[in-house]
Amino acid sequence: MTDLLAVEHVTRIFALGGLFARGHFAAVDDVSLSLSKDRPEIFAIIGESGSGKTTLARMILNILAPSSGTINFRGVPLSRIHGRRRQLEFMKEVQPIFQNPYEAFNPLKRVDRYLFSSAAQLAGARSSEAREAATDTALRKVGLSLDEVKGRFPHELSGGQLQRAAIARALIPSPSLLVADEPVSMVDASLRMSIVNLFKTLRDDLKVCIIYITHDLATAYYISDRVMIMQKGRVVETGPAQQILANPQHPYTILLRESVLSPEDVDGDGLRPHAEAKEASIA
Repeated sequence: MTDLLAVEHVTRIFALGGLFARGHFAAVDDVSLSLSKDRPEIFAIIGESGSGKTTLARMILNILAPSSGTINFRGVPLSRIHGRRRQLEFMKEVQPIFQNPYEAFNPLKRVDRYLFSSAAQLAGARSSEAREAATDTALRKVGLSLDEVKGRFPHELSGGQLQRAAIARALIPSPSLLVADEPVSMVDASLRMSIVNLFKTLRDDLKVCIIYITHDLATAYYISDRVMIMQKGRVVETGPAQQILANPQHPYTILLRESVLSPEDVDGDGLRPHAEAKEASIA
């Protein structure tokens, strides 16, 4: 059975220092993970700043090449994806959602321009009517509509609306995999859980696999099917979310759990309901 995504012993090394005092460090060190094409899930990669989770995301998105190891998407190594046509085919299947929606959109350009461009390039919508239809369909999947967004600049939308528009843009080509890097960290606390719950809806209704990258332990356990804990570039623990929450084995995972959850928040089945909505941070 071919995995949707297979990350196999991936390492990424960066150089440090100047020409005469150069050192090296592994931002990602021998990391492996896989996602099944037959079982949509939310896979959370959890770690503090400097853990390597964003570097790993950039490699999965084929923005950055591994120093060693391989990343395969539908059995094809990302190292073989070259040229505009292959890149576009990959982008139709794998879409990013970035941390800051205000950086994802040029403040001098209308939001709908980005959505229409994605519809034309990635969804084959050639006419203006087709572009508008594809855009409106994607926006409705995230609780918006084209009427609410059309003609508006980024500053004319709330942070929550703009992040939803960014998610809608990613949904236009009907991808198989979303890579969401800290997607709620720049959104008001009152709106975070609505966007978190949106990802669960996308998994359940659209059958999309989601890699959810975060430092927010409590939200990650609430949203995720499986989790992977990273520390200084290495994986220290991985497995079913509730299992690891209820019975963490690695000292670092235990420390993270104790830093954001009180003992009464955890029972034998994982998070209690009141803990599921808790907004916690380990950054």
